[in-house]
Amino acid sequence: MSANILVIEDDIYIQELIQEFLRAQDYHVEVASDGSEGYQKFQQGTFELVLLDIMLPNMDGYSICRMIRNKHDTPVIIMTALSEEKDQLKAFELEADDFISKPFSFNVLVKRVEAVLRRSRSEMKPKELHCARLRLDCDSYKAYIDHALIDITVKEFTILQYFLENVGRTITREMLLDNIWGYDFYGDTRIVDAHIKNIRKKLGLPYIRTVKGIGYIMDGGDS
Repeated sequence: MSANILVIEDDIYIQELIQEFLRAQDYHVEVASDGSEGYQKFQQGTFELVLLDIMLPNMDGYSICRMIRNKHDTPVIIMTALSEEKDQLKAFELEADDFISKPFSFNVLVKRVEAVLRRSRSEMKPKELHCARLRLDCDSYKAYIDHALIDITVKEFTILQYFLENVGRTITREMLLDNIWGYDFYGDTRIVDAHIKNIRKKLGLPYIRTVKGIGYIMDGGDS
């Protein structure tokens, strides 16, 4: 779950630890050490999440959160040593997405980041996905070729949805097992091949191609 994250934290030691933990999880991280610098970086960049300290030089975190919310819906996690209820209430009144009190476990912080990003991305997912003649209705779990409904299972729909969210990208069997089955699968990966075979038969179109020795790729070619 890669994402661009902005960390605004004036304690250099904590800043470096957060950066190290997040980068170990394959996140792209930018940092700022005071409020003005942090908000300037936010305006200049494209971020999926902001980790924001409250007590900052030049501009406090509450002010930054308010300014972000005036124009953007980018998720914000407040990090602060101010742990009284009134501080948490103020953060949520400013529409922060989460609040974590210092000192905190960095492993817990990573899980909070994952949860906020997962929730944010779920809200942003389109209701329909398209690839050439194939269309998925993500609300009703129905798939269509042109205007004809295809008879597929929920699992097959979920696999197709994953492919359409990653059109043109090579998908390994392990990626499918992890993202569709939802756990680390240590058995026979032929379960993936069996589902792909059924999906291809139902589509009747060569949209899912085999990448030899790796997995599969979806494109919109009809030939």
